[in-house]
Amino acid sequence: MKTRPCFTLMGRACLALALSFCPLMMVNAVAAETSAAPSASALENSVVKVFSTLRRPDPYKPWSKAAPQDVTGSGVVIDGRRILTNAHVVGYASQVQVQANGSGDKIPATVLAISRGMDLALLKLDDDSFFDSHKPAPRANVLPDVRDAVLAYGYPLGGTSLSITKGIVSRIEFVPYRFPASGLRIQIDAAINPGNSGGPVIAGDKMIGLAFAGAQNAQNIGYIIPNEEIELFLREQAAGKTDKDGEGKPAMFDVTQTLENPALRSLLKLGKNVEGVVVMSPLKKDAGYPLKEWDVITHIGDSAIDNQGMVKLNANSRVRFQYRVQQVASHGAVPLTLVRNGAVMKVSLPVSAQRPMLIGDLQGDYPSYFIYGPIVFSRGTAEFLASASSNATTLAAMSFYGNPLVTRRGDAPDAAREELVVIAAPFFPHKLMTGYSNRFGAVVQSINGVPVRSLAHLVTLLRDQTDELLTIRFDQHGGETIVVPRKEMLAATESVLTDNGIRSEASPDMLKIWQEKTPAGK
Repeated sequence: MKTRPCFTLMGRACLALALSFCPLMMVNAVAAETSAAPSASALENSVVKVFSTLRRPDPYKPWSKAAPQDVTGSGVVIDGRRILTNAHVVGYASQVQVQANGSGDKIPATVLAISRGMDLALLKLDDDSFFDSHKPAPRANVLPDVRDAVLAYGYPLGGTSLSITKGIVSRIEFVPYRFPASGLRIQIDAAINPGNSGGPVIAGDKMIGLAFAGAQNAQNIGYIIPNEEIELFLREQAAGKTDKDGEGKPAMFDVTQTLENPALRSLLKLGKNVEGVVVMSPLKKDAGYPLKEWDVITHIGDSAIDNQGMVKLNANSRVRFQYRVQQVASHGAVPLTLVRNGAVMKVSLPVSAQRPMLIGDLQGDYPSYFIYGPIVFSRGTAEFLASASSNATTLAAMSFYGNPLVTRRGDAPDAAREELVVIAAPFFPHKLMTGYSNRFGAVVQSINGVPVRSLAHLVTLLRDQTDELLTIRFDQHGGETIVVPRKEMLAATESVLTDNGIRSEASPDMLKIWQEKTPAGK
């Protein structure tokens, strides 16, 4: 089931939609008031509305940014004179402001830390005196139980004042968030709508988590990030670690499957007393790697794994066994008990927060690019693939032609190829491209016969070329090969930039490589 982030675009909710939400919010707000704890007013005082102006990247015009978007979400005051909210509310923000409940003033804020993987962010305010009258919401130090009553605080569309909706905890699971991060997720049936993102969810008189998404095409399904995940994020932030440092939550990336099938168990000669998961694809094939194909993992730390790959969370809940990694990992490794060829053994498995991908994501950065004559080169990223991923016809065509953006979607980088280099935009109009079809989205294979490993490598190859002609081949069957005169391409670059109002021929990182050595004839 797909989930949708629950910030809202300002000005886009029509009056009819706003009115359709008002009765539900009013009823829920009344219900909340009748059962509120004595500290309800203090809790309400800790909830803020977050206003952000976002300038997201434009992967198809990597030299520019997408048009500004004004969005709103929610946030909550926490210890340390900070405000906690969702990453998707403030990611790529050029401006952030917060507004307290019942206040007409907006206070400028700055993003202090962000975890895009777990969708969490911390804000600090320009006016620190705000926290003198707005105290932190107390946080529970244990998970709620299924059926516990909850109140969701926030600023969803349909009105401008604080909304409070009532529900119960429906389930607790360990699920993927944003690759490669996974974490606990609490499902509640309280209404979670666009604008609720970053608002606290309260059980009793303490916060149990942060609202972040609702399920698409479903009713009464909302999701919150529990305090356990929030505390991990805060500890990482206190230690000065970020997603880009390769730090964060440790995880297992080995592929396993359940042991429910009798034939599979028979093949492995497992007795009825052996439960766990079977390793189908170890992360590494090295001889020294602790896991091998067909190993059966029976315990992670002291926690027994059942035949569905689950471990006990509490008396009423089970979650995927990978949840225990973040609890038992020490010095970059987790202890496992496994059965291999009938023998029980204990191993120490290396774990990390990152899994390098041939097609990665921007991790909050803007795309790198290089413009050479009428051609724009960039990296193949998840963001670049986003449009194609939602179009079945485009995906089918890319697959048919063997475009690596599709055929190598889940591959890891290697020595031969660190990343994919793509034609990031249609060719700019120019006589040098006469007779060539649009190569937008094609992956560059080689320059004058030299395989391209990365965007930086491509820039280096173009920089150091002395041949009169450049031959650009693409990594797909049925694709054209482009041959262009090198000196004319160099000469055309400036006019292309001027004609299209582009400030620089390259992003700062690629421009530094291009300028390290002046190519002959330039």
